[in-house]
Amino acid sequence: MASRTTTAGKESDGHAPIRVVVADDSFLVREALKHVLAAEDGIEVVAACNDRDSLMLTVEAQHPDVVVTDIRMPPSERDEGLQVAKALRATHPKIGVVVLSQYADPRYGLALLDDGSDGRAYLLKERIQYRGQLVAAIEAVAQGGSVVDAKVVEGLIADRRRSEHSPLADLTPRELEILAYVARGFSNQGIADDLVLTKRAVEKHINAIFLKLGLTEATDVSRRVKATLIYLADSDRR
Repeated sequence: MASRTTTAGKESDGHAPIRVVVADDSFLVREALKHVLAAEDGIEVVAACNDRDSLMLTVEAQHPDVVVTDIRMPPSERDEGLQVAKALRATHPKIGVVVLSQYADPRYGLALLDDGSDGRAYLLKERIQYRGQLVAAIEAVAQGGSVVDAKVVEGLIADRRRSEHSPLADLTPRELEILAYVARGFSNQGIADDLVLTKRAVEKHINAIFLKLGLTEATDVSRRVKATLIYLADSDRR
């Protein structure tokens, strides 16, 4: 459901205000957004919605400059904000989108930027209380720029550091693929059959894996177990 909420005639320096539609399934968050943005010259909240479908209908009706949306809303409570951003990229490429989320997981930020970073921002919901950061993001996407929350950037850097220090970092893509089979309990012959390789080729890859992981002095069974544990431990960190 969408509710109309405008502050008609609000302008900044003689320029037309940035017309914004906000969307969140929480009434309190919607009201907080409206309250924060109402105090800002140059921004006009023209409507508020509580789910993805009403948001898309409101965009068609209001033609806003920017959409500020929660990442999770009805109907599925999964990634509706990302869905909206993707859809608008195709149908209304000039509309900026600010996705608000309580999740600092870098994967969400990267998913938002999959189709390009122009006119897209990813902010943590806690930024609502810092009007300047939210307003800066709205202004940036309205002009085709992009913003990614500092905490998300920190997460990306941390992920990269973990990746660089991962014991699996030196494995080739094929070796990682074969190690995944080992972790699932496949025999060398089973791996060969599934990947259409010779058993000898698989054995060479596995010996290379053992060498790169420093598993050189143990029985094959023990090394397979240790390699599996390393693989699973690294996967848990990702």
